[in-house]
Amino acid sequence: MADPTTQAAPAVPLALAEPTLHVRRNWIAGLGLANLGMWMAVNTPLQVLLPIQLQDITPQHKIAALAAATGLGALASGLATPLAGALSDRTTDAFGLGRLRGRRHRWTLGMALLGALSLAFLAVQKSVAGVIVLWMAFCIFQNGEFASLSAALPDRVPVRQRATVAGWAGMQHAVGLVVGSLLVVDVFTTLFSGYLTLAILFAVSVLPFVLLTGDHALAREHRPPLSWRALAGSLWVSPRQYPDFAWAWVTRFLAALSVAMGTLYLLYFLRDAVHYAQPKQGLLLLIVIYTSGVVVSAVVGGMISDRLGRRKVVVTVATVLIAAAALLLTFVETWGAALIAAVLFGVGYGTYLAVDQALITQVLPAARDRAKDLGVINIAIVCPAAIGALIAAPLVSFGGYPALFGATVVVAVAAAIGVWRIKTVR
Repeated sequence: MADPTTQAAPAVPLALAEPTLHVRRNWIAGLGLANLGMWMAVNTPLQVLLPIQLQDITPQHKIAALAAATGLGALASGLATPLAGALSDRTTDAFGLGRLRGRRHRWTLGMALLGALSLAFLAVQKSVAGVIVLWMAFCIFQNGEFASLSAALPDRVPVRQRATVAGWAGMQHAVGLVVGSLLVVDVFTTLFSGYLTLAILFAVSVLPFVLLTGDHALAREHRPPLSWRALAGSLWVSPRQYPDFAWAWVTRFLAALSVAMGTLYLLYFLRDAVHYAQPKQGLLLLIVIYTSGVVVSAVVGGMISDRLGRRKVVVTVATVLIAAAALLLTFVETWGAALIAAVLFGVGYGTYLAVDQALITQVLPAARDRAKDLGVINIAIVCPAAIGALIAAPLVSFGGYPALFGATVVVAVAAAIGVWRIKTVR
C-alpha cells in the first residue's frame, strides 16, 4: 500500500512535455504554408527586389549599399529572434481568444502582420537610408514570427518524426524564393507591386496554421520569471554546461555563413563574371533548379535520417555538397558550371535544412525555454548574413568571385567537421 504521506510528482503540462504523438498532415501543411509565406517575404527581396531597388537608387555603390542593408538587417534579426522566443516561452493563456490562447500562435500572427506592413512601406522608399530602416524593421518582425514557428517543432513533434516534418517546413525556404521570384519577375514586375504582393501573402499564409491548429497554453504557475535582467541573462547558454548546444550553434553558424557568402551576389555574378545576357532571368532559372533539389532532398533526407536515427553523417554529406558547389564556381565561371552548382547546392542545402534542424531540437537545454534557445540558435542563422556581407564585399572587390567562392568552400568544410564534436546525437 502506498504511503499516504508521499506526494505525487506534479504532472508536466503539455506545453512543457516532450511530445509523443505524431502530428497529422493538416498540421504539417499549415506549418509549411506559414513557412512558405515567411520565406517568400524574406528571400525574394534579398535575391531580387533589394538588389534591383538599390541599383536604381545608387548604381555606383550598389554592392556597399546591399551589404549595409543585409548586414544591419541581420544584426536586427539576431537581437529580435531570441527575445521574441523568450517572450513567447513566457506567454500564458491569459488575454487570448480561441486558438490564440496558447503560447505561440498570437506571436506568429502579430509578427506576420507587422512584418507585412513593413514590406508595404519598404516598397515606396527612394533612399538608401529608407531602405535600410524599413528592411531592419521587417527583419525584426519576421524573426519574431520565425521564433514562434521554430518552436512548434519541439513543442508538438516527437523526435522520431522530427526530421521528416522539419524537411517539409524547411524546404519552404527555397520554394518561397522560387515562387516569390516567379511572381515578381513575371507577374508583378514593378517594385511596388512586387513588395505589396509579398506583404499580402506573408500575412495571409499564417492564418490556416494559427486559426485551425491547436497551441498548448501555459498556466501562470509554470511561467519562468519575467524580468528584463533575467531575460537578457537567459540569452547566454553556457558552452561548458551545454557543450553539444554550443557546437550545434557553431556548426549552424558556419553553414549559414557559407550559404550567405555563396548566394548574396549571384545576380551580379551572372552579369559581371558569366556575362549572361539576361541575368535576372538566369537567376530565376538557377533558383528553380536548386529549389527542385531542395524540395526532393529535404523530404527524402529527413525521412532517411528519421529511419536511421542518425543526424551527423547526413549533415556532413549535406555541407560537403554545398562546398562542392562553391568549389566548382571558384574555378569555372560559366553558365554550365552555374547550372551544375545549382543542383549540388540544392541537394545539399535541402538535406541540411531538414536534418540539422532536427539535430538542434535534440540538444536544447530545457523544455521551458525552447523558443528562446532556438532563438539563440537562430542568431547563428541570421547573423552570418551580416558577417557574410562584410566578408563578401571586399573579397569580390579585391579578389573577384573566385576569392569569394573559395572562401565559401573553406567555411562549409569547417561546418562539416564541427558537427562531429556533438556527442549526444548520433
